[in-house]
Amino acid sequence: MTAISFFGAAGTVTGSCSMVEAEGRKFIVDCGMFQGNKSVRKLNYEPFPFDPSAADFLLLTHAHIDHSGLLPKLVRHGFSGPIFCTGPTADLLDFLLMDSARIQESNTERENRKRQRRGEDLVAPLYEERDVRETIERLQPIEYGSWFDPASGISARYWNAGHILGSASVEVKFGERETGNTMRILFSGDIGPDEKVFYAEPEAEKGFDYIVCESTYGDRERDDYTLASRRDALRKELSDGLARGGNIVIPCFAVERSQELLHDIGYLLTKGEIPDCHVFLDSPLATRVTEVFIKYAGTLEDIEVNEAELFRNDRFRLVEDVKDSMAINRIDGGAIIISASGMADAGRVQHHLKHNIWNRKSTVLFVGYQAPGTLGNIILSGADAVRIHGKEFKVRAEIRRLGNYSAHADQSELVDWIVERGRPAGCLFLNHGDDEARAALRDLLGERGMDTSRIHLPQFDETFDIAADTPQSKGRGKPRIADDQLTRDWYNDYAAFIIDLGKALESESDLDKRRELIGRLEAELQRM
Repeated sequence: MTAISFFGAAGTVTGSCSMVEAEGRKFIVDCGMFQGNKSVRKLNYEPFPFDPSAADFLLLTHAHIDHSGLLPKLVRHGFSGPIFCTGPTADLLDFLLMDSARIQESNTERENRKRQRRGEDLVAPLYEERDVRETIERLQPIEYGSWFDPASGISARYWNAGHILGSASVEVKFGERETGNTMRILFSGDIGPDEKVFYAEPEAEKGFDYIVCESTYGDRERDDYTLASRRDALRKELSDGLARGGNIVIPCFAVERSQELLHDIGYLLTKGEIPDCHVFLDSPLATRVTEVFIKYAGTLEDIEVNEAELFRNDRFRLVEDVKDSMAINRIDGGAIIISASGMADAGRVQHHLKHNIWNRKSTVLFVGYQAPGTLGNIILSGADAVRIHGKEFKVRAEIRRLGNYSAHADQSELVDWIVERGRPAGCLFLNHGDDEARAALRDLLGERGMDTSRIHLPQFDETFDIAADTPQSKGRGKPRIADDQLTRDWYNDYAAFIIDLGKALESESDLDKRRELIGRLEAELQRM
Protein backbone atom coordinates (compact mmCIF):
# COMPACT_ATOMS: atom_id res chain seq x y z
CA MET A 1 0.00 0.00 0.00
CA THR A 2 1.13 3.54 -0.79
CA ALA A 3 -0.74 6.23 1.09
CA ILE A 4 -0.44 9.70 2.54
CA SER A 5 -2.28 10.96 5.63
CA PHE A 6 -2.72 14.56 6.77
CA PHE A 7 -2.67 14.71 10.57
CA GLY A 8 -2.30 18.49 10.87
CA ALA A 9 -2.25 21.77 8.93
CA ALA A 10 -5.33 20.72 6.96
CA GLY A 11 -7.87 23.51 7.08
CA THR A 12 -5.56 25.38 9.45
CA VAL A 13 -2.00 26.72 9.39
CA THR A 14 -0.51 24.94 12.39
CA GLY A 15 0.26 21.42 13.57
CA SER A 16 1.97 20.36 10.32
CA CYS A 17 2.25 16.58 10.24
CA SER A 18 1.91 14.15 7.34
CA MET A 19 2.62 10.44 7.18
CA VAL A 20 3.56 8.44 4.10
CA GLU A 21 3.31 4.66 3.83
CA ALA A 22 5.50 3.25 1.04
CA GLU A 23 7.85 0.34 0.40
CA GLY A 24 6.64 -1.32 3.58
CA ARG A 25 7.80 1.71 5.55
CA LYS A 26 6.11 4.57 7.37
CA PHE A 27 7.68 7.99 7.62
CA ILE A 28 6.58 11.37 8.90
CA VAL A 29 7.07 14.80 7.35
CA ASP A 30 7.10 17.42 10.15
CA CYS A 31 5.50 17.09 13.57
CA GLY A 32 4.36 20.56 14.59
CA MET A 33 2.58 22.06 17.54
CA PHE A 34 -0.98 23.32 17.18
CA GLN A 35 -1.33 27.06 17.78
CA GLY A 36 -4.34 29.33 17.71
CA ASN A 37 -7.50 29.25 19.80
CA LYS A 38 -7.79 27.10 22.94
CA SER A 39 -9.68 24.29 21.22
CA VAL A 40 -6.92 23.97 18.63
CA ARG A 41 -4.17 24.10 21.27
CA LYS A 42 -5.87 21.29 23.19
CA LEU A 43 -5.02 18.99 20.27
CA ASN A 44 -1.41 19.04 21.48
CA TYR A 45 -2.50 17.01 24.51
CA GLU A 46 -4.53 14.45 22.57
CA PRO A 47 -2.92 11.10 21.67
CA PHE A 48 -1.35 10.98 18.22
CA PRO A 49 -3.78 9.51 15.64
CA PHE A 50 -1.04 7.01 14.75
CA ASP A 51 1.47 4.85 16.60
CA PRO A 52 4.70 6.88 16.97
CA SER A 53 6.76 3.72 17.41
CA ALA A 54 5.64 2.47 13.97
CA ALA A 55 7.33 5.34 12.09
CA ASP A 56 10.75 4.51 10.67
CA PHE A 57 12.09 8.06 10.25
CA LEU A 58 11.06 11.70 10.07
CA LEU A 59 11.83 14.41 7.51
CA LEU A 60 11.73 17.92 9.00
CA THR A 61 11.32 20.93 6.69
CA HIS A 62 12.27 23.68 9.16
CA ALA A 63 12.49 24.73 12.79
CA HIS A 64 9.30 26.74 13.29
CA ILE A 65 7.35 25.33 16.22
CA ASP A 66 4.23 24.70 14.12
CA HIS A 67 6.39 22.22 12.17
CA SER A 68 8.70 20.90 14.91
CA GLY A 69 7.08 21.56 18.27
CA LEU A 70 5.70 18.06 18.93
CA LEU A 71 8.92 16.21 18.10
CA PRO A 72 9.76 15.69 21.81
CA LYS A 73 6.23 14.40 22.42
CA LEU A 74 6.69 12.00 19.49
CA VAL A 75 9.93 10.71 21.02
CA ARG A 76 8.37 10.53 24.47
CA HIS A 77 5.64 8.24 23.10
CA GLY A 78 7.84 5.77 21.30
CA PHE A 79 9.38 7.21 18.13
CA SER A 80 12.95 5.92 17.93
CA GLY A 81 14.04 6.69 14.37
CA PRO A 82 16.35 9.37 12.94
CA ILE A 83 15.15 12.93 12.31
CA PHE A 84 16.63 14.44 9.14
CA CYS A 85 16.94 18.21 8.69
CA THR A 86 19.39 20.87 7.48
CA GLY A 87 22.32 22.00 9.65
CA PRO A 88 20.89 25.43 10.54
CA THR A 89 17.58 23.79 11.47
CA ALA A 90 19.40 21.47 13.87
CA ASP A 91 21.17 24.46 15.47
CA LEU A 92 17.90 26.35 15.89
CA LEU A 93 16.12 23.36 17.41
CA ASP A 94 18.68 23.27 20.22
CA PHE A 95 17.11 26.48 21.50
CA LEU A 96 13.53 26.32 20.22
CA LEU A 97 12.65 22.91 21.60
CA MET A 98 14.32 23.49 24.98
CA ASP A 99 12.47 26.79 25.27
CA SER A 100 9.23 25.01 24.41
CA ALA A 101 9.88 22.34 27.06
CA ARG A 102 10.39 25.00 29.73
CA ILE A 103 7.11 26.61 28.69
CA GLN A 104 5.33 23.23 28.93
CA GLU A 105 6.75 22.59 32.39
CA SER A 106 5.95 26.12 33.60
CA ASN A 107 2.39 26.03 32.25
CA THR A 108 1.81 22.61 33.82
CA GLU A 109 3.11 23.79 37.19
CA ARG A 110 0.74 26.76 37.10
CA GLU A 111 -2.19 24.55 36.01
CA ASN A 112 -1.51 22.04 38.75
CA ARG A 113 -1.55 24.74 41.41
CA LYS A 114 -5.08 25.61 40.27
CA ARG A 115 -6.06 21.93 40.23
CA GLN A 116 -4.73 21.38 43.73
CA ARG A 117 -6.87 24.25 45.03
CA ARG A 118 -9.92 22.73 43.32
CA GLY A 119 -9.13 19.21 44.49
CA GLU A 120 -8.69 17.93 40.93
CA ASP A 121 -6.24 15.39 39.53
CA LEU A 122 -2.85 16.76 38.51
CA VAL A 123 -1.63 16.67 34.90
CA ALA A 124 1.75 15.93 33.34
CA PRO A 125 3.54 18.34 30.99
CA LEU A 126 3.33 17.72 27.27
CA TYR A 127 7.04 16.94 27.40
CA GLU A 128 10.10 17.80 29.45
CA GLU A 129 13.70 18.83 28.93
CA ARG A 130 14.91 15.23 28.96
CA ASP A 131 12.58 14.49 26.00
CA VAL A 132 14.15 17.40 24.14
CA ARG A 133 17.65 16.13 24.79
CA GLU A 134 16.72 12.73 23.40
CA THR A 135 15.12 14.41 20.38
CA ILE A 136 18.22 16.49 19.68
CA GLU A 137 20.33 13.32 19.73
CA ARG A 138 18.21 11.95 16.87
CA LEU A 139 18.85 14.90 14.54
CA GLN A 140 20.90 14.11 11.43
CA PRO A 141 21.91 17.27 9.50
CA ILE A 142 21.77 17.06 5.69
CA GLU A 143 23.19 19.45 3.07
CA TYR A 144 20.90 21.07 0.50
CA GLY A 145 20.80 19.15 -2.79
CA SER A 146 22.44 15.98 -1.46
CA TRP A 147 20.60 12.71 -1.95
CA PHE A 148 20.44 10.48 1.10
CA ASP A 149 18.70 7.18 1.89
CA PRO A 150 16.66 7.41 5.11
CA ALA A 151 15.53 3.78 4.61
CA SER A 152 16.05 0.97 2.17
CA GLY A 153 14.31 1.74 -1.12
CA ILE A 154 13.60 5.38 -0.20
CA SER A 155 15.73 8.39 -1.15
CA ALA A 156 15.31 12.08 -0.29
CA ARG A 157 16.95 15.46 -0.75
CA TYR A 158 16.37 18.99 0.49
CA TRP A 159 15.83 22.13 -1.60
CA ASN A 160 16.10 25.71 -0.36
CA ALA A 161 12.58 26.95 0.48
CA GLY A 162 13.58 30.58 1.15
CA HIS A 163 11.36 30.76 4.24
CA ILE A 164 13.65 30.95 7.30
CA LEU A 165 17.23 30.00 8.12
CA GLY A 166 17.62 26.32 7.16
CA SER A 167 14.13 25.94 5.70
CA ALA A 168 13.66 23.35 2.98
CA SER A 169 11.29 21.66 0.62
CA VAL A 170 11.84 17.92 0.71
CA GLU A 171 11.77 15.61 -2.31
CA VAL A 172 11.16 11.92 -1.73
CA LYS A 173 11.38 9.12 -4.27
CA PHE A 174 10.87 5.38 -3.99
CA GLY A 175 10.23 2.43 -6.29
CA GLU A 176 6.91 0.67 -6.27
CA ARG A 177 7.70 -2.96 -5.44
CA GLU A 178 4.76 -4.27 -7.41
CA THR A 179 5.10 -2.13 -10.55
CA GLY A 180 8.77 -1.24 -10.54
CA ASN A 181 7.89 2.40 -11.20
CA THR A 182 9.54 5.24 -9.29
CA MET A 183 7.27 7.64 -7.46
CA ARG A 184 8.40 11.18 -6.63
CA ILE A 185 6.69 13.36 -4.04
CA LEU A 186 7.60 16.96 -3.19
CA PHE A 187 6.63 18.49 0.15
CA SER A 188 6.95 22.26 -0.13
CA GLY A 189 7.34 22.97 3.58
CA ASP A 190 6.74 26.71 3.95
CA ILE A 191 7.68 28.70 0.85
CA GLY A 192 9.34 32.10 1.22
CA PRO A 193 8.60 35.19 -0.89
CA ASP A 194 10.67 36.26 -3.87
CA GLU A 195 11.80 39.46 -2.11
CA LYS A 196 13.36 38.56 1.22
CA VAL A 197 16.46 39.59 3.10
CA PHE A 198 18.95 36.80 3.95
CA TYR A 199 17.93 34.14 1.37
CA ALA A 200 17.74 33.34 -2.32
CA GLU A 201 14.40 32.56 -3.95
CA PRO A 202 12.89 29.10 -3.25
CA GLU A 203 13.77 26.34 -5.67
CA ALA A 204 13.12 22.69 -6.62
CA GLU A 205 12.98 20.50 -9.70
CA LYS A 206 10.06 19.49 -11.96
CA GLY A 207 8.28 16.30 -12.89
CA PHE A 208 6.68 15.01 -9.69
CA ASP A 209 3.91 12.50 -9.22
CA TYR A 210 2.53 14.31 -6.19
CA ILE A 211 3.12 17.75 -4.72
CA VAL A 212 2.03 18.80 -1.23
CA CYS A 213 2.10 22.59 -1.10
CA GLU A 214 1.38 25.09 1.66
CA SER A 215 -1.29 27.72 1.03
CA THR A 216 -1.06 30.11 3.98
CA TYR A 217 -1.47 33.19 1.77
CA GLY A 218 -3.43 31.43 -0.96
CA ASP A 219 -6.13 34.10 -0.89
CA ARG A 220 -4.14 37.31 -0.54
CA GLU A 221 -1.44 39.42 -2.11
CA ARG A 222 1.03 41.73 -0.48
CA ASP A 223 1.65 45.12 -2.00
CA ASP A 224 4.45 45.02 -4.55
CA TYR A 225 7.66 45.92 -2.78
CA THR A 226 11.40 45.79 -2.84
CA LEU A 227 13.57 45.39 0.25
CA ALA A 228 14.28 49.13 0.05
CA SER A 229 10.58 50.03 -0.10
CA ARG A 230 9.82 47.64 2.75
CA ARG A 231 12.44 49.35 4.87
CA ASP A 232 10.95 52.72 3.92
CA ALA A 233 7.51 51.54 5.05
CA LEU A 234 9.01 50.47 8.37
CA ARG A 235 10.73 53.86 8.66
CA LYS A 236 7.38 55.63 8.33
CA GLU A 237 5.62 53.40 10.88
CA LEU A 238 8.39 53.80 13.45
CA SER A 239 8.77 57.55 12.91
CA ASP A 240 5.01 58.10 13.19
CA GLY A 241 4.76 55.86 16.23
CA LEU A 242 7.59 57.56 18.08
CA ALA A 243 6.14 60.97 17.18
CA ARG A 244 2.92 60.00 18.99
CA GLY A 245 4.95 60.00 22.20
CA GLY A 246 4.31 56.46 23.38
CA ASN A 247 6.01 53.12 22.94
CA ILE A 248 5.82 50.89 19.89
CA VAL A 249 5.03 47.27 20.74
CA ILE A 250 5.76 44.73 18.00
CA PRO A 251 4.50 41.16 18.60
CA CYS A 252 7.08 39.14 16.75
CA PHE A 253 8.15 35.56 16.13
CA ALA A 254 11.49 34.71 17.71
CA VAL A 255 12.89 33.08 14.58
CA GLU A 256 13.59 35.14 11.45
CA ARG A 257 11.12 38.00 11.92
CA SER A 258 12.93 39.36 14.97
CA GLN A 259 16.27 39.18 13.18
CA GLU A 260 14.93 40.88 10.04
CA LEU A 261 13.48 43.68 12.13
CA LEU A 262 16.72 44.15 14.07
CA HIS A 263 18.64 44.26 10.81
CA ASP A 264 16.35 46.89 9.26
CA ILE A 265 15.98 48.98 12.42
CA GLY A 266 19.74 48.94 12.89
CA TYR A 267 20.14 50.17 9.31
CA LEU A 268 17.61 52.99 9.86
CA LEU A 269 19.27 54.06 13.11
CA THR A 270 22.74 54.05 11.53
CA LYS A 271 21.50 56.18 8.63
CA GLY A 272 19.65 58.56 10.96
CA GLU A 273 16.35 57.82 9.24
CA ILE A 274 14.40 57.29 12.47
CA PRO A 275 14.64 59.16 15.78
CA ASP A 276 17.28 57.92 18.21
CA CYS A 277 15.63 55.42 20.55
CA HIS A 278 16.18 52.26 22.51
CA VAL A 279 15.15 48.98 20.86
CA PHE A 280 14.32 46.11 23.20
CA LEU A 281 14.31 42.54 21.96
CA ASP A 282 12.46 41.05 24.91
CA SER A 283 12.64 37.35 24.18
CA PRO A 284 15.31 35.03 25.58
CA LEU A 285 14.65 32.66 22.70
CA ALA A 286 15.00 35.37 20.05
CA THR A 287 18.27 36.45 21.64
CA ARG A 288 19.70 32.93 21.39
CA VAL A 289 18.38 32.48 17.87
CA THR A 290 20.09 35.72 16.88
CA GLU A 291 23.42 34.13 17.80
CA VAL A 292 22.66 31.29 15.36
CA PHE A 293 22.06 33.86 12.63
CA ILE A 294 25.42 35.46 13.42
CA LYS A 295 27.02 32.00 13.08
CA TYR A 296 25.60 31.68 9.54
CA ALA A 297 26.08 35.34 8.57
CA GLY A 298 28.48 34.33 5.81
CA THR A 299 25.69 32.43 4.04
CA LEU A 300 23.13 35.24 4.20
CA GLU A 301 22.28 37.64 1.39
CA ASP A 302 21.33 41.35 1.21
CA ILE A 303 22.99 42.28 4.51
CA GLU A 304 23.28 46.07 4.71
CA VAL A 305 25.85 46.15 7.52
CA ASN A 306 29.23 44.59 8.20
CA GLU A 307 28.87 40.97 9.39
CA ALA A 308 30.68 41.83 12.62
CA GLU A 309 28.04 44.50 13.35
CA LEU A 310 25.05 42.32 12.48
CA PHE A 311 22.39 42.71 15.22
CA ARG A 312 24.93 44.52 17.48
CA ASN A 313 23.80 48.17 17.29
CA ASP A 314 24.56 49.97 20.56
CA ARG A 315 20.90 51.06 20.82
CA PHE A 316 19.76 47.43 20.99
CA ARG A 317 18.95 45.85 24.33
CA LEU A 318 18.70 42.05 24.16
CA VAL A 319 16.60 41.17 27.22
CA GLU A 320 16.64 37.76 28.87
CA ASP A 321 16.16 38.36 32.61
CA VAL A 322 12.56 38.60 33.86
CA LYS A 323 13.37 41.62 36.04
CA ASP A 324 14.80 43.47 33.04
CA SER A 325 11.67 42.60 31.07
CA MET A 326 9.45 43.97 33.82
CA ALA A 327 11.54 47.15 33.96
CA ILE A 328 10.65 47.91 30.33
CA ASN A 329 7.07 48.48 31.43
CA ARG A 330 8.19 51.49 33.46
CA ILE A 331 9.11 53.26 30.20
CA ASP A 332 6.13 55.39 29.18
CA GLY A 333 7.33 56.45 25.73
CA GLY A 334 10.03 56.48 23.08
CA ALA A 335 10.89 52.77 23.06
CA ILE A 336 10.51 50.07 20.42
CA ILE A 337 9.63 46.77 22.11
CA ILE A 338 9.93 43.60 20.02
CA SER A 339 8.60 40.60 21.91
CA ALA A 340 7.20 37.11 21.37
CA SER A 341 4.80 35.61 20.65
CA GLY A 342 4.15 36.74 17.11
CA MET A 343 0.37 36.23 17.39
CA ALA A 344 0.25 37.82 20.87
CA ASP A 345 -1.41 34.71 22.29
CA ALA A 346 1.26 33.97 24.92
CA GLY A 347 4.61 35.10 26.26
CA ARG A 348 6.09 38.39 27.41
CA VAL A 349 4.41 40.45 24.69
CA GLN A 350 1.10 40.12 26.54
CA HIS A 351 2.58 42.01 29.51
CA HIS A 352 3.76 44.79 27.18
CA LEU A 353 0.32 44.95 25.57
CA LYS A 354 -1.29 45.26 29.01
CA HIS A 355 0.88 48.30 29.72
CA ASN A 356 0.43 49.99 26.35
CA ILE A 357 -2.71 48.98 24.47
CA TRP A 358 -4.92 51.37 26.49
CA ASN A 359 -2.60 54.34 25.86
CA ARG A 360 -3.59 56.61 22.95
CA LYS A 361 0.06 57.60 22.51
CA SER A 362 1.23 54.03 22.00
CA THR A 363 1.36 51.92 18.85
CA VAL A 364 0.92 48.18 18.34
CA LEU A 365 2.55 47.15 15.07
CA PHE A 366 1.85 43.68 13.64
CA VAL A 367 4.36 42.30 11.16
CA GLY A 368 3.12 38.77 10.52
CA TYR A 369 0.20 36.42 10.03
CA GLN A 370 -2.39 36.34 12.83
CA ALA A 371 -4.27 33.04 12.98
CA PRO A 372 -8.04 33.24 13.54
CA GLY A 373 -8.92 33.20 17.22
CA THR A 374 -5.57 34.52 18.47
CA LEU A 375 -5.32 37.75 20.44
CA GLY A 376 -3.43 39.35 17.55
CA ASN A 377 -6.22 38.51 15.14
CA ILE A 378 -8.85 39.90 17.52
CA ILE A 379 -6.93 43.18 17.93
CA LEU A 380 -6.41 43.53 14.17
CA SER A 381 -10.09 42.82 13.57
CA GLY A 382 -10.92 46.13 15.25
CA ALA A 383 -11.98 45.06 18.75
CA ASP A 384 -12.37 48.06 21.02
CA ALA A 385 -11.58 45.96 24.10
CA VAL A 386 -9.66 42.71 24.70
CA ARG A 387 -9.10 40.35 27.60
CA ILE A 388 -5.50 39.66 28.61
CA HIS A 389 -4.68 37.42 31.59
CA GLY A 390 -8.36 37.46 32.55
CA LYS A 391 -8.70 41.24 32.64
CA GLU A 392 -10.33 43.62 30.18
CA PHE A 393 -8.30 46.37 28.47
CA LYS A 394 -9.62 49.09 26.20
CA VAL A 395 -7.91 49.26 22.82
CA ARG A 396 -6.91 52.90 22.44
CA ALA A 397 -3.40 52.51 21.01
CA GLU A 398 -2.85 53.01 17.30
CA ILE A 399 -3.11 49.58 15.66
CA ARG A 400 -0.93 49.20 12.57
CA ARG A 401 0.14 46.40 10.28
CA LEU A 402 3.05 45.81 7.90
CA GLY A 403 2.46 42.86 5.59
CA ASN A 404 5.80 42.81 3.83
CA TYR A 405 7.69 41.08 6.62
CA SER A 406 5.92 37.80 6.13
CA ALA A 407 8.17 34.82 5.57
CA HIS A 408 5.45 33.21 3.43
CA ALA A 409 4.99 33.51 -0.32
CA ASP A 410 1.80 35.35 -1.23
CA GLN A 411 -0.85 34.11 -3.66
CA SER A 412 0.88 34.92 -6.95
CA GLU A 413 4.23 33.65 -5.66
CA LEU A 414 2.64 30.36 -4.60
CA VAL A 415 1.00 30.03 -8.00
CA ASP A 416 4.29 30.71 -9.78
CA TRP A 417 6.14 28.18 -7.60
CA ILE A 418 3.55 25.47 -8.29
CA VAL A 419 3.40 26.18 -12.03
CA GLU A 420 7.21 26.11 -12.24
CA ARG A 421 7.20 22.60 -10.76
CA GLY A 422 5.02 21.40 -13.66
CA ARG A 423 1.72 19.54 -13.51
CA PRO A 424 2.07 16.52 -11.22
CA ALA A 425 1.17 13.19 -12.78
CA GLY A 426 -1.04 12.36 -9.82
CA CYS A 427 -2.34 15.43 -8.07
CA LEU A 428 -1.56 18.54 -6.07
CA PHE A 429 -2.50 18.56 -2.38
CA LEU A 430 -2.99 21.99 -0.81
CA ASN A 431 -2.40 22.01 2.94
CA HIS A 432 -1.23 24.47 5.64
CA GLY A 433 -3.97 26.99 4.97
CA ASP A 434 -7.47 27.98 5.97
CA ASP A 435 -10.18 26.53 3.75
CA GLU A 436 -10.85 29.92 2.13
CA ALA A 437 -7.18 30.35 1.26
CA ARG A 438 -6.90 26.85 -0.18
CA ALA A 439 -10.06 27.21 -2.26
CA ALA A 440 -8.93 30.57 -3.65
CA LEU A 441 -5.53 29.14 -4.58
CA ARG A 442 -7.13 26.11 -6.27
CA ASP A 443 -9.44 28.33 -8.32
CA LEU A 444 -6.58 30.58 -9.43
CA LEU A 445 -4.50 27.57 -10.46
CA GLY A 446 -7.49 26.46 -12.53
CA GLU A 447 -7.41 29.80 -14.33
CA ARG A 448 -3.72 29.13 -15.03
CA GLY A 449 -4.61 25.89 -16.81
CA MET A 450 -4.38 23.25 -14.09
CA ASP A 451 -7.12 20.62 -13.86
CA THR A 452 -8.88 21.49 -10.59
CA SER A 453 -10.18 17.91 -10.31
CA ARG A 454 -6.54 17.00 -9.64
CA ILE A 455 -6.17 19.58 -6.87
CA HIS A 456 -7.23 18.20 -3.50
CA LEU A 457 -7.85 20.01 -0.22
CA PRO A 458 -7.27 17.26 2.35
CA GLN A 459 -9.28 17.46 5.53
CA PHE A 460 -8.11 16.89 9.07
CA ASP A 461 -6.95 13.27 9.53
CA GLU A 462 -7.82 12.31 5.95
CA THR A 463 -5.87 9.54 4.20
CA PHE A 464 -5.37 9.10 0.43
CA ASP A 465 -4.34 5.99 -1.46
CA ILE A 466 -1.71 7.23 -3.95
CA ALA A 467 -0.66 3.93 -5.49
CA ALA A 468 -2.14 4.98 -8.85
CA ASP A 469 -2.01 8.31 -10.69
CA THR A 470 -5.49 9.14 -9.40
CA PRO A 471 -5.54 9.36 -5.59
CA GLN A 472 -8.50 7.91 -3.73
CA SER A 473 -9.61 9.24 -0.37
CA LYS A 474 -9.87 6.51 2.25
CA GLY A 475 -11.82 8.79 4.55
CA ARG A 476 -11.01 10.42 7.84
CA GLY A 477 -10.17 9.03 11.23
CA LYS A 478 -12.23 9.60 14.37
CA PRO A 479 -12.74 13.39 14.60
CA ARG A 480 -10.37 15.04 17.08
CA ILE A 481 -11.90 18.48 16.58
CA ALA A 482 -14.92 19.88 14.75
CA ASP A 483 -13.96 21.67 11.53
CA ASP A 484 -15.64 24.90 12.65
CA GLN A 485 -13.50 24.92 15.82
CA LEU A 486 -10.30 25.32 13.79
CA THR A 487 -10.86 29.04 13.30
CA ARG A 488 -13.07 30.18 16.21
CA ASP A 489 -14.15 28.35 19.34
CA TRP A 490 -16.38 28.92 22.36
CA TYR A 491 -13.50 30.48 24.31
CA ASN A 492 -13.42 33.31 21.76
CA ASP A 493 -17.21 33.62 21.98
CA TYR A 494 -17.04 33.68 25.78
CA ALA A 495 -14.38 36.42 25.85
CA ALA A 496 -16.39 38.51 23.37
CA PHE A 497 -19.59 37.96 25.40
CA ILE A 498 -17.98 39.09 28.66
CA ILE A 499 -16.75 42.27 26.98
CA ASP A 500 -20.18 42.94 25.39
CA LEU A 501 -21.93 42.30 28.70
CA GLY A 502 -19.66 44.81 30.42
CA LYS A 503 -20.44 47.40 27.75
CA ALA A 504 -24.18 46.81 28.07
CA LEU A 505 -24.10 47.23 31.84
CA GLU A 506 -21.90 50.33 31.66
CA SER A 507 -24.15 52.00 29.08
CA GLU A 508 -27.27 51.49 31.17
CA SER A 509 -27.49 54.24 33.80
CA ASP A 510 -30.66 52.82 35.42
CA LEU A 511 -29.48 50.49 38.21
CA ASP A 512 -32.77 48.58 38.26
CA LYS A 513 -32.43 47.78 34.54
CA ARG A 514 -28.87 46.55 35.15
CA ARG A 515 -30.20 44.20 37.82
CA GLU A 516 -32.99 43.12 35.48
CA LEU A 517 -30.46 42.18 32.76
CA ILE A 518 -28.34 40.22 35.23
CA GLY A 519 -31.50 38.53 36.56
CA ARG A 520 -32.53 37.41 33.06
CA LEU A 521 -29.10 35.92 32.47
CA GLU A 522 -29.17 34.13 35.84
CA ALA A 523 -32.63 32.75 35.06
CA GLU A 524 -31.43 31.42 31.72
CA LEU A 525 -28.49 29.71 33.41
CA GLN A 526 -30.83 28.13 35.96
CA ARG A 527 -33.13 26.97 33.17
CA MET A 528 -30.17 25.27 31.42
